[in-house]
Amino acid sequence: MTDRAYVDDGHCFACGPLNPDGLHLEFAPDGDDGVRAKIALPEKFQGWRGTAHGGIVMTLIDEAMAHACGRVGERGVTASMDLRFRAPVPLGEPLVVSATVRWKRRNVLGLDASIELADGTLLASAEGSFVSRGPLGKERYGIPDAV
Repeated sequence: MTDRAYVDDGHCFACGPLNPDGLHLEFAPDGDDGVRAKIALPEKFQGWRGTAHGGIVMTLIDEAMAHACGRVGERGVTASMDLRFRAPVPLGEPLVVSATVRWKRRNVLGLDASIELADGTLLASAEGSFVSRGPLGKERYGIPDAV
C-alpha cells in the first residue's frame, strides 16, 4: 500500500463528515496525548435490542486510538487491539469515547481507550498498538496542506 491510502478524504465511516452513513465523530484534545468525543448511537447500529453492535463499539475505540495518534502528530494505523466489553453499550444515550497515547517506540505507539456513560460508568476498555505511517500533515480531504 502506498501513502496515498493514508490520506483523509472526509469519507471515513467513523469520523468523515462527507460520509452520509457514518458516525460523524468529532474528537477534541484531552490532555497532551489524548482525545475525547461524545456521541449517542442511533438505533441503526443495534446488535441486541437497545444495545450497540460489538463491531460498532470496536469501531469507536479504534477511531479514538487513531485520533490520539494524530494528537501526537502521527498517522497511525491499527496493528493490534485487546478490547474488553464490560457492560452493554446502550443506544440513544450520551457516551464518551476517549483514547490516550501511553508510549512510543520507534514507529509503534501504545494506546489505552475507553467508552463510558456520561456519569463515568465504564462500558468498554482497550489497549492497542498502532504503527505510524509518518507524521500527520495538514492534508485534509485529499488536498495537500489544507487546514
